[in-house]
Amino acid sequence: MSTTRPTGRLTPARRAAGPRPSPAGGDRENDATPRTSRRHDTRIDLPLVVGLAAIVFPALYLISDLIEVAQGGFSTVRLSLTYAGEAAIPLFVLGLYAVQRPRIGRLGLAGAVAYAYSYVFFTSTVVYALIAGTPNYKDLTKVFGAWMTVHGLIMLAGGLAFGLAVARAGALPRWTGIALMAGVILVVAAAGLPTSPGPRRPRSPTPPSSAWDSPCSANA
Repeated sequence: MSTTRPTGRLTPARRAAGPRPSPAGGDRENDATPRTSRRHDTRIDLPLVVGLAAIVFPALYLISDLIEVAQGGFSTVRLSLTYAGEAAIPLFVLGLYAVQRPRIGRLGLAGAVAYAYSYVFFTSTVVYALIAGTPNYKDLTKVFGAWMTVHGLIMLAGGLAFGLAVARAGALPRWTGIALMAGVILVVAAAGLPTSPGPRRPRSPTPPSSAWDSPCSANA
């Protein structure tokens, strides 16, 4: 559309000012103000989760040992608590390694893997005892025999290596690594001590599951 001036030239007509339609063809006004979307932070606090796991699951493990001392043998409740405690150990041990990377180095990786693997085996012995109805640890060692000793040595080597790596890395308090090393040594040294009055029976070479666990948690 155009208008004619007296001079005879055509000039385009001016459009009336008004709101522009939105790109989608709607009637709403186009808001040029940038919109900021708020996203909730869903990241997991790994050190917190690993730290809590290193306290809660060894506590379950210790409670199961106390139940065995009181009962003088295995029970479904005792073995179920043992399974809950031991099954989590490989996971949070590897988590403890992860939160100390890269300072913990290759020694920490080797120690964590060996320590975690030994508890995969120990957890399998608990599953066997639950299914077979094994009455006590003495009968359990008759089934697995030398494999208990082999994996006890793997646990000892892995615990010492991992504890040393923790103390050297300095990412966590150094005393936690020293406590872990002392704990696994005491557990192996305590093998064969009686857990309750009566006939002596061997103890499992099961270490404290973390630097915060008690060294007296020694039964399978």
